[in-house]
This record gives sequence, structure tokens and C-alpha cells, in this order.
Amino acid sequence: MAKLSQDDLLAQFEEMTLIELSEFVKAFEEKFDVTAAAAVAVAGPGAPAAGAEAVEEQDEFDVILEGAGDKKIQVIKVVRELTSLGLKEAKDLVDGTPKPVLEKVAKEAAEKAAESLKAAGASVTVK
Repeated sequence: MAKLSQDDLLAQFEEMTLIELSEFVKAFEEKFDVTAAAAVAVAGPGAPAAGAEAVEEQDEFDVILEGAGDKKIQVIKVVRELTSLGLKEAKDLVDGTPKPVLEKVAKEAAEKAAESLKAAGASVTVK
């Protein structure tokens, strides 16, 4: 049997239907005890590019409390207003900074919450 070049093999694959190609892949996997999962890994490097596009169109933001500042009690009050936390939970959140106060909220809500926390003396990051 003559050895086929890559171009010859690709030409043969082009002539196959999807069903025939699928059956060939299954037979190839069984014959050589391999899986076609490696082909998915090859497509993996393309995924970060898609993720970068998603960052540009981000519609959900996290408000992260970095520090309470000098007015810790005021910050606790604002945290309680923004969330449904009780006094102890809000205090624990403020004491355990950096911690997220709000997660996956709209941009407007995140900016408003950040402004409220900054007005109370806290340092905040919106991601």
C-alpha cells in the first residue's frame, strides 16, 4: 500500500459525509486507543480571546470593600442598607475586608453602591 500524503488524506476526508467522518474517527480511536479530545485542547487558546471580548461587554459587576477607613460604623450602616445582612454579619464583612459587598449587579447599581460606601469613608473597588 502506498503511503498517502497529508494533502491526499485531506482530499479523501473532504469527500466524506459527516456521518462517514464520524464513523472513521470512532474506528480510528478504537484502533489506536486514543481519543479525539486533544482536538478540543487545540481550540483552547482561542477561548481567552473570546473571554477578552466578553470583558469589554461586561454587564455584571462586583462591589468589593477594600477597607472601612476611619468611619467603620458608618460603613457598616451602608453595608446593611445595600444588603440584607444583619448587624453582626455586616460588621463581620467590614472587619474581614477585602470582601465583596454586592456580586453580579448592574453597572449603575455597582456605581451607586460604590459611591455610597466611599461617602461613608470606605475604600471600594468595582470589578
